[in-house]
Amino acid sequence: MAASIVCVPGQRLSRADDTHVAGEGTYVRGGFIYSSLVGWLNELKTEEQKVTLTVQTEDSCTVIPTIDAVVTARVTNVNPRFCKCAILSVGTSPLRDVFRGMIRKEDVRATEKDRVEMHKCYRPGDIITARVLSLGDAQSYLLTTAENELGVAMATSEAGVNMVPVSWCKMQCPKTLNEEFRKVAKVQPEYIEYVRS
Repeated sequence: MAASIVCVPGQRLSRADDTHVAGEGTYVRGGFIYSSLVGWLNELKTEEQKVTLTVQTEDSCTVIPTIDAVVTARVTNVNPRFCKCAILSVGTSPLRDVFRGMIRKEDVRATEKDRVEMHKCYRPGDIITARVLSLGDAQSYLLTTAENELGVAMATSEAGVNMVPVSWCKMQCPKTLNEEFRKVAKVQPEYIEYVRS
């Protein structure tokens, strides 16, 4: 097809007959094929000279955070007991919708949990990698960064420059050379490309 046709749920696409067959994203009712999704109409010709009508969305599947999944998130709010964040991706798959997450003070590090100061671990705007601990409540997922590979992957200094890690608990601004406390992640190679984008 030269131009893609945008479909909406319930839109009549074609008559269901010997040459037109309903495919993924469609259904048959009353002898007609209808769209069941918002997306683009595709016509696939088969060897038996039949045309299969499918409706495809922008993403073929919907990804949501699950327990034990590694997620990338942006810190939105920090207080002495926990920090809130917006989950942006699961693994390397970006999410269509933003899910909310929360890291409690006791879930920041595996050791010295009683000495954790939240403002020395995260700041609003930091990009972090975390693991989903539990589905939490209706408000947010419960996350943890209590592993070496988890924590702040990218942070911006007050000068507006991406900071570089200098230790497991500090990052430095390359422009001003000021150091700031963070719970630094030892970022794994598979996430480096996503974090930089």
